[in-house]
Parts: sequence; C-alpha cells; structure tokens
Amino acid sequence: MNMDLKNKRQTSKNKNFCQAFGHAWDGLTTLCCNERNFRFHLVTTAVVLTAGLTMRVGYFKFLWLVLACYLVLQAEVINTLAEYLVDLTIGSQYNDLAKKIKDIAAGWVLFSTMLAIVIGLIVFGTTIIKLI
Repeated sequence: MNMDLKNKRQTSKNKNFCQAFGHAWDGLTTLCCNERNFRFHLVTTAVVLTAGLTMRVGYFKFLWLVLACYLVLQAEVINTLAEYLVDLTIGSQYNDLAKKIKDIAAGWVLFSTMLAIVIGLIVFGTTIIKLI
C-alpha cells in the first residue's frame, strides 16, 4: 500500500466543519454510486415531487409527499448501514442472526414504502378527483 495513502486515512475525530462536511459528502456519494435501491428511491422521489408540483397539490399536501419520500430514503440509508455493519462483522459467513438483522432492516424500508404509497394515494387521489 502506498505510504502517502495510508497516512491520509483519518482515524480520529473531525477537526473542523469542512472536514466533517467532506466525509458526509463522501457518504452521500457512496450511497448514490454504490447502492442501486437508494438510486431507485431517489428517482422515485424526484418523480413524486415533480408530479406534486405539476398537479399543484397544495402546500400542506406537498409537505406530506416530502415527508413520505424522506422516510423511505431514511429507511434505505439505515438498511444500507445495517447491511454494511453486518457484513463487516461476519464477513461472507452465513449467520442466522445476521439474516434477521438484514431482513428487519429491509422490512423497515418496505414498511416505510407502504406508508409512502398510502400517503401518495391520499394526496394524488383527492387531487385527481378534484380535477375530474
């Protein structure tokens, strides 16, 4: 391993806001570049929010759409963290507890998505009925 690269790896607390922001940006980049499901949820969020703006659902209903999309994205981030932590802990070995942890984290994403769908149906359903 290159000695310069090894010396640049940070193992201590962030020294300033810019350094912390850089690490946070790296995390978002990792999510967007490496996690297919996160990208899918981002695209879905863009479609839903664009539809909300296009259909002029109103400020309060639009906030519900934003909240629903945020909850799904947040659940996907937690799911990804759980997967990475489990993989870091057990490696490529199979473990029943690790499977449960990953399944529960994925279930959280599914639950959040179902709630977002219900919110979307309520928001867009009433708006479509008003347009008809």
